[in-house]
Amino acid sequence: MLKEFRTFILRGNLIDLAVAVVIGTAFTAVVSSLVKNIITPLIAAIGGEADFSGLAFTIHGSKFLYGEFINALLSFLIVAAVCFFLIIKPVNALMVRFKPDTPTDVKTRECPECMSDIPIAAKRCAFCTTRVGPLPLDAA
Repeated sequence: MLKEFRTFILRGNLIDLAVAVVIGTAFTAVVSSLVKNIITPLIAAIGGEADFSGLAFTIHGSKFLYGEFINALLSFLIVAAVCFFLIIKPVNALMVRFKPDTPTDVKTRECPECMSDIPIAAKRCAFCTTRVGPLPLDAA
């Protein structure tokens, strides 16, 4: 049992996941600090409010801290923008650059069940797995 546990712990994807969580946590702290110490004061210089975390309103004794929500929303938007511009855009560019060309002369027909395009010689739809009969001779 200990050997299996050691094998489980030392698997590459588990180690990668642990590192990703640690890096993500550190990145979150950096982004939160950026929002609190740089972005919020910049907005305050324009709008006049120095700290969003103090913004709140009260209804029937219940206090709603909408300033904390604004800080969290700014943090989320910055993380999303960084992920998009530093990860998604470069990976998409690489995928387009190294993607093999698909042949354009492949003849297809429509699946009668899900209306997806499937190769003429297909016996089963790859999308809905419906069996498709042979194409009539006059349609080929």
